[in-house]
Amino acid sequence: MTGLEKIVQEILGEAESAARQTVSEAETEAATIEKEARKQATQKADEISRGGKETVEEILKRAQSAAELQKRRKILQAKQELIRDIIEKARQNLSVLPNDAYFDVIVKLAARSALPQEGKIIFSPKDHSRLPADFYAKLEEALKSKGASLKVSDETRDIDGGLVLVYGGVEENCSFDALFEAERERLTDRVNELLFR
Repeated sequence: MTGLEKIVQEILGEAESAARQTVSEAETEAATIEKEARKQATQKADEISRGGKETVEEILKRAQSAAELQKRRKILQAKQELIRDIIEKARQNLSVLPNDAYFDVIVKLAARSALPQEGKIIFSPKDHSRLPADFYAKLEEALKSKGASLKVSDETRDIDGGLVLVYGGVEENCSFDALFEAERERLTDRVNELLFR
């Protein structure tokens, strides 16, 4: 081997060795970069997964909350309808009482509502035509302690039941519809208390 060949051989050997070392260092660096990239990718994937899981959990919580709210609304609506039905049935039951019981209620209503002065009672045509014979005596007895005096008018009104009291030009509507409407909130609270507490 000549000197030149020897030098070329040494250069090739050194180059080969340097190339191997460079390739080895590059492979090591690439492995480190790949490992770091995998680590970062795994962290990102975990973050996305956790974020997705948190998002799913948040959506589920909101859906459950909305369902609970809707359930409470439905229950409240059903309770309100039931209360309205009970109050309406109570009002209707007054109108279908037997004559004696019905006019006992009317006497109590007149006594409770009467002012201590002279006035008139106006009934519906139906009630006016079915006044019992002892109605005037019972009414007079009930009004005595209040110093009130009420006469039944020949005039009638289109009311569902109950009566209208008239003092001069002033009228007090004591029909069942008006009384139940005026007492609706109190009756609703009372029925609610009896049924649901």
